[in-house]
Amino acid sequence: MAGAVTAAFRAEWGQVVATLIRLTGDWDLAEECAQDAFTAALERWPRDGVPSRPGAWLTTVARNRALDRVRRDAAGARKLARIAPPEDPAEPGEAGEAGGFGDDRLRLMFTCCHPALPLEARVALTLRTLAGLTTGEIARAFLVGQEAMSKRLTRAKRKIRDAGIPYRVPPPDLLPERLTAVLGVLYLLFNAGYTAGGGDGLQRRALCGEAIRLARLLTALLPAEREARGLLALMLLHDARSAARTDTAGVLVPLEHQDRSRWDAAEIAEGVALLEDALAPAPDRPPAGPYQVQAAIAACHATAPDAAATDWPQIAVLYERLERLVPSPVVALNRAVAVGMARGPAAGLALVDELDRAGTLAGYHLLPATRADLLRRLGRRAEAAAAYRSALELAANDAERRYLARRLGELT
Repeated sequence: MAGAVTAAFRAEWGQVVATLIRLTGDWDLAEECAQDAFTAALERWPRDGVPSRPGAWLTTVARNRALDRVRRDAAGARKLARIAPPEDPAEPGEAGEAGGFGDDRLRLMFTCCHPALPLEARVALTLRTLAGLTTGEIARAFLVGQEAMSKRLTRAKRKIRDAGIPYRVPPPDLLPERLTAVLGVLYLLFNAGYTAGGGDGLQRRALCGEAIRLARLLTALLPAEREARGLLALMLLHDARSAARTDTAGVLVPLEHQDRSRWDAAEIAEGVALLEDALAPAPDRPPAGPYQVQAAIAACHATAPDAAATDWPQIAVLYERLERLVPSPVVALNRAVAVGMARGPAAGLALVDELDRAGTLAGYHLLPATRADLLRRLGRRAEAAAAYRSALELAANDAERRYLARRLGELT
């Protein structure tokens, strides 16, 4: 029974909270009443059985709790008519669907990711309200104190209230701009799990899983948005390699040395199918966006039978296209890696040296790490060792540090 409640929590939390926020306009009240509903489920489902529609049952119970709370608050009297639940909470009928579960979750996602909020607040609020993570879990994921994360969440909710940020899906003329913000938050969330910013482990798989789950939700709610499908494809193609990214000692295994039999074939197949669907020709189809291009790069890696068969010239072309779409020094560094594989390490090193002179990636450990690898391939061992030492000084993740130290040891 505990497993049934846990499954319902993962599936229904965002729906219940989103509906209550729409009805009450009170984020804290919505979360507290949703928690009460799941506590009630733990007490009543073992006795009465799991309802045929758990989401509707939970929404009705949570709405009842909200109604009780509002009745005790004279200032909330105007909310009573909106919140009033059906007469029979055991058979809630269409209570959950009346407000449109899908619409409510979409409203909540766009509100959490509103451009008026700081980026770190968007990520935290999305995890709290849509994924149901506790403040402590979010704080640990982003390596900050629980008190600091609690203040961050409080400030974000206050900003939404004080700035009058509307709880709605933006109108069509604003949707592309706002969708970009939502996609950016989901990808940032995925990357925070894919390569942790510090600590022992390379990955935080739970964060990757939440990002993928929310991306699935977004694509289901906005099926015509090709970039949303491109992002989901990109996440799946990256996540498929997770099991092979470290060895038994927890040391990073670079892509070319990974055991491809450990890659998740089902995730790769789903990612490729999503990408093909997103890129399928259609009348007035806009050019592929950055997430579709990145997914195409990931697909080149994921579908190659071995490292030697990787289509590096195609990857270099795709990175050049991505750099035009998203002018970024990190994208330029990735293009340098692809050029180094397609045209030789000297060509890649020339691009890395340009980035080094520009100074835009100062303090970014992957710049000296990339330079070290290209120098190693050119046989310039002393320079490569010096670059590995620089990368070691900057790297924060222990799995990456162990890999860099191993490479340095091979040279010295």
